[in-house]
Amino acid sequence: MRDIPLTQPRHVCTEAADVALIEACIAALPDEAKVRVTLDDGSALHGTVAVRPSAQVFRTADGEEGINAVLRLDDLAHPEQAHYLWLDQVRDIFPLGSA
Repeated sequence: MRDIPLTQPRHVCTEAADVALIEACIAALPDEAKVRVTLDDGSALHGTVAVRPSAQVFRTADGEEGINAVLRLDDLAHPEQAHYLWLDQVRDIFPLGSA
């Protein structure tokens, strides 16, 4: 599983539709939610949301402003393992319920 460098996203969302997807992901990831996330490479992670992600503003190489956000997901099988994921790479979020 790839954990990403947190300094700069590989993609900055500037189009309205992409920004709306980031915002929808944020809304679907409340604090301490247990979820399965599927990434754009087809891999999936099961974990607990450490804290709801928040949108961050970045600039593209051309100077255009856009957003992205980082999700910290604590692995369900190995809670000591935290995965850090850029939300633009998340394709699906499935709530696993409580417990």
